[in-house]
Amino acid sequence: MKLKTLLLALLVCNTAVFAQTKKPNIIYILADDLGIDGVSCYGADLFKTPVIDKLASTGIRYTNGYTAPLCGPSRALILTGRYAFRTGAVNQDMTGQMKPSVETMMPSILKQAGYTSSMVGKWGQLPLGPAEFGFDDYLRFFGSGVYVSKEEKKQKYVLNGQESVLKDKEYMPDLMHTHIENFLSKHTKDPFYLYYSMVHVHGEIMLTPDSKPGTTDFKELYTDNINYMDKLVGKLLRTLDSLKIRENTIIVFMGDNGTAGQAANIGTVNGKKIVGKKGTMTEGGSLVPLIVNWPNAIKRGIVSKDLIDATDFIPTFAELAGAPLPTNNILDGKSFAYQLKGSSGTPRDWIFTELGNDWYVRSSNWKLNRAGKLFDMRNAPFEEKEVNIDETNKVEKEKLQKILDALNPAAGYLDNGDGSGRHATKVKAKKEGKN
Repeated sequence: MKLKTLLLALLVCNTAVFAQTKKPNIIYILADDLGIDGVSCYGADLFKTPVIDKLASTGIRYTNGYTAPLCGPSRALILTGRYAFRTGAVNQDMTGQMKPSVETMMPSILKQAGYTSSMVGKWGQLPLGPAEFGFDDYLRFFGSGVYVSKEEKKQKYVLNGQESVLKDKEYMPDLMHTHIENFLSKHTKDPFYLYYSMVHVHGEIMLTPDSKPGTTDFKELYTDNINYMDKLVGKLLRTLDSLKIRENTIIVFMGDNGTAGQAANIGTVNGKKIVGKKGTMTEGGSLVPLIVNWPNAIKRGIVSKDLIDATDFIPTFAELAGAPLPTNNILDGKSFAYQLKGSSGTPRDWIFTELGNDWYVRSSNWKLNRAGKLFDMRNAPFEEKEVNIDETNKVEKEKLQKILDALNPAAGYLDNGDGSGRHATKVKAKKEGKN
């Protein structure tokens, strides 16, 4: 009897150890054009996101998550872990010139640790296709804000090399979710990496399947799109639960840049306007919602002020997966896996943001840009106060300047358009009077 009890105890112990050491699944959800003013747990006044809020309340919500302020450069940053002046992804067109023979993206790194990968959604301004950069499975659409086919324009998508057209009354976000369900159902035993590049809430802001027919008011439509995005995240969580893989799945929810256009004009956080929006080099361009949830490891309801740079996901995911990092290129990210595993570590002291021919380095309280202007960021994201250099801030300026000098972005790739980071080909055409 005692022997049976001992064997049972050993079995339980070994099972627990296995559960703790089993490689986690990784789902990276990238919302399109979603700033913190679109997520209610960040204090958004106009919109409610209960599912995303619950991810935050049962995980970690970062209040200082930064990426590039435009979609193409941002996605390159996330998937390579390298700054744009190194990869050439400084504007929307140059992002598309990266080569798999030079740049190693996330799926190729995780593949070495036994991960199967899928890319579902927007591939954007990234070059070639997901397969060329290591994804085993993909469903990609072309352009941005692709929701439905119209009579005058049929929307195309590619499913693992086979081109198709979105059918009448077929909603791209739902098609994407169905593909995700199929992928997950096939990989309940082996670790997987899912790069879920959402449609929402990029313009054109259109009716959702849940919208009231005939709705034309922008605010109502935008609210519908926020709600549908939140609903899709909920459907994903239910799928993970039904497959019994939720506990050991890391879910990252993040925006690819700040809120865009008209939506940025109406959104507020706790009654205040954020400085800037998508495409700008102010807080509203690069500060994004960032939530990490992992039931097996993360304590509930953490709000972290740690600075997180979009390059940090490569070393973080590699560490959690047990995958070796590439050695052929300089990597700029710093792993924050220690925090996800509940350990003490050393947070980064600064983040670097670049777009076109402009850049800045930012600490918790200060920001220094390419022009040498210093900003007091203690009231960010609602105020960026340019200050004169004096004895009270001279040391802070010198610290940030040393970082910029060490990075030396001017010695790397520069914008071949107008310096704004926008499409260089469109800038050139405009100069030539073609449009």
